[in-house]
Amino acid sequence: MVLIAIIAIVVSVISVTAVYYGLFENQVRNDLAVNARLLKDADLFEDLNTDLKELEILPEDLRVTWIKEDGEVLYDNTANAEDMDNHSERPEVIEAFNNGEGEAVRRSTTLNQNTFYYAILLDNGTVLRVSTDARNIWSIFFQAAPVILIVSLLIIIFSIVLSRMLTRDIVEPIEKMVENIDDTRIEPPYKELVPFTNKIRSQHTEILSAAKMRQDFTANVSHELKTPLTAITGYTELLESDMVDKEGRKHFYQEIKKNANRLLLLINDIIKLSELDHSNRDESFEKMNLYTTVSECLEELTVNAQNRNIELGFTGEDAYITGNRSLIVELVENLVQNAIRYNNEGGKVWVEVHEGDKPKLIVRDNGIGIPEADQKRVFERFYRVDKSRSRESGGTGLGLAIVKHIVEIHDGTIELKSELGKGTEITVTF
Repeated sequence: MVLIAIIAIVVSVISVTAVYYGLFENQVRNDLAVNARLLKDADLFEDLNTDLKELEILPEDLRVTWIKEDGEVLYDNTANAEDMDNHSERPEVIEAFNNGEGEAVRRSTTLNQNTFYYAILLDNGTVLRVSTDARNIWSIFFQAAPVILIVSLLIIIFSIVLSRMLTRDIVEPIEKMVENIDDTRIEPPYKELVPFTNKIRSQHTEILSAAKMRQDFTANVSHELKTPLTAITGYTELLESDMVDKEGRKHFYQEIKKNANRLLLLINDIIKLSELDHSNRDESFEKMNLYTTVSECLEELTVNAQNRNIELGFTGEDAYITGNRSLIVELVENLVQNAIRYNNEGGKVWVEVHEGDKPKLIVRDNGIGIPEADQKRVFERFYRVDKSRSRESGGTGLGLAIVKHIVEIHDGTIELKSELGKGTEITVTF
């Protein structure tokens, strides 16, 4: 506001001064022209033999100069005519001899004033010139400077006071809303803040949700790690007591190995999720053929499918995407492993790759399916539809969470369709 006030003052002063001085100059010129015509009509300068003493009646604030055709000065009411230079080269005099009248302004920077001249041709062939001194525009400006500075100071003080009041009135309702950011009943004080407020509240909710997710994740990790560790500790204590026969020891060793492997899987998946949490698009992204990548993954998973007597089918066409090859492999393996793991003996898994408007990966099975109530939560970390079956089949509860992260990193979408007892279909669109 102070800056605007200063700009307004400067612009106003310059504009008003320029306009005022333009009007002032026009008035001075008009007055000189009127005085010259009055003196011409008075016939005081028609006779070259006029007694010059009769001309002493002329006003002292108006300089009058009488000039012959050859430029010689016949009379000047402010100086001795005999001592004055020839005026034949003066522009206003030349113009008067040529056009009947002429005018000029001579500016003096040292005296901060301008001299205005008006010359008129008389009937006897001589020229009568009148002139007057007037302050120039800078002189007027500097004379008004003290008043301008005082007014400017008052306006600046007023601007500071007013801006503080306005700022307080503007910010106060915003601060009140910020203090109660969780209370959606408090509407933004200004309509311009509605998008901003919605964004802040959305981010605030996301932060709280993320904090709760981390808390739940920590609790789930502790629980998931505790289960196999407790089993390993229990089997170790029994072996240590030397109260188990040879067959029992063999079973305990197998269980210890099984739980240790489960721990390794859990730790690897947790590390993978942690890496994905901090992943972004970078130089590791490359153009790749999704069809070829999926085909290579399925070759490695064929043995797993055969072990569970699952028929594995694959169809599709070349579909190119820009992505991280190792993450895409991880995504395919997790989806197909899940389809095999949660299937029935002798079941089928179909994998399809389509180009279309957007490349798509579809993994479909005719397995146990997912209840409708659980379908929205299957991508959460450690969420299991059937906890006992998941652990028995070797699942960590993190597979689909990893899949969702990889899809988000690739700016894709994932869609799940499932019916209990009939199977599940997951579509990833890139």
